[in-house]
Amino acid sequence: MAISAAIAIVIPVGLRPIRGLLAANLLTAMVVIAAQAVALVITGALMITPSLRWYLVGAHPDSRQQRAARRLVRRQSIVIGATWLFGAAAVILVNLNDWATVAMPTALGASLGGMAAISTAALIAQQDVRPIMLAAIEVSDGRITAPDVLTRLMVTWLLCSTVPCAAIAGLVVIRPDRWISPGRAAGIEIPVLVVALAAGLVGLPAMFLISRSIADPLQEVIDAMADVERGHIASEVRVYESSQIGRLQSGFNNMVSGLAERDMLRDLFGRYVGPDVARRAIEQGASLSGDVAEAAVLFIDLVGSTQFAADHPPQEVASVLNDFFGIVVSEVDRRHGLINKFQGDAALAIFGVPLASEHAASEALATARALGTKMRRLTAIDFGIGVSAGSVFAGNIGAQNRYEYTVIGDAVNEAARLADIAKATECRILCSATAVDRADTREHRRWIRHGEAVLRGRAQATPLFIPADVDLT
Repeated sequence: MAISAAIAIVIPVGLRPIRGLLAANLLTAMVVIAAQAVALVITGALMITPSLRWYLVGAHPDSRQQRAARRLVRRQSIVIGATWLFGAAAVILVNLNDWATVAMPTALGASLGGMAAISTAALIAQQDVRPIMLAAIEVSDGRITAPDVLTRLMVTWLLCSTVPCAAIAGLVVIRPDRWISPGRAAGIEIPVLVVALAAGLVGLPAMFLISRSIADPLQEVIDAMADVERGHIASEVRVYESSQIGRLQSGFNNMVSGLAERDMLRDLFGRYVGPDVARRAIEQGASLSGDVAEAAVLFIDLVGSTQFAADHPPQEVASVLNDFFGIVVSEVDRRHGLINKFQGDAALAIFGVPLASEHAASEALATARALGTKMRRLTAIDFGIGVSAGSVFAGNIGAQNRYEYTVIGDAVNEAARLADIAKATECRILCSATAVDRADTREHRRWIRHGEAVLRGRAQATPLFIPADVDLT
């Protein structure tokens, strides 16, 4: 309170021990302190109650309530400043006849204490009423006007260093004229000690609160960054003010939003072109160029799907196709292949591109055997599988604003032709000699020669292989 600070400085500075003057000041101090306490309690309740009414019930504030909530700290500072002025004025009025002895030191104490009280109370209030202000600004999409970091630190320096130092310098300057205690030698040791102690007592909570006002929101950003590192892309911090701290929080939220959008696009992109192709496009960028690489190709096509669609409801057809594609995708992904495209009731899978693999042929052949076992459990449809291997062109084909990652080569055509022939065979799976020859020893032993056939578009016969341990049951 102003009167407390005034008395704490006035008495050591040189207040003459006059019984009547001391008694009058003590009485004034008690009256002013009581009046200030009552005024602060009443005005504080009047200011906070309207905001508590809508906040506690979870209602959305109207425009008037939003403005009132955003001005809580400002109004509190005005009330506290008014009570300090009232206290200082009361002491000065009581001591008009002792201007140099009481009134002037009182003004000094009120200035120092008033600034400290307003700043400290504002920082405390920002912590206590922050949930209410956040609820108000979230509805209005605004920000609380707050001093920037440099201003906060400079104000703290002013209160804790400059003002006390100015008071000490003033004591030293006025000592030769004995303005403080006329009639006797003026010692400034005790006044300087009191001012220094007051600066320390005021500076400790001020620095603590200033540090909290900066460290707390920064810690929120740090915690949110840790959540993002753990994969919680939806993490977000609440933006409270418009200072550098608020801009940092907004920037973090925008960054996280961009990361979430990028992950969503990458996931969506990966569902269409495969995760490996998506990752390669993100890391290296898309281009019209491609590479010639050794790859294995698996083509699987359904038999009689057109008639099946004519004889069954569309929902049942879609359900069967989803089961079919689900099995294909699962088995191809399990062996590091890529579903290059779906063509109606057929699927083209490639192994060895875009990520090179020494076991591409073995992975494609193992996938064909696994698909044969699982597809036979779908009694509603029949199928044919063809596997080939060889050099293919793999890359992005299309226009500048629309690409498709695809493979082109004789191995692709051969796999499709083998799938057509396989539909008429008992095991429903055929592969070429080029695929078997490129497989490792273990996988090579799982395939046996099954004659040969002249594929459409070719003049020479192609050796055919089928699984040695195919289960036809």
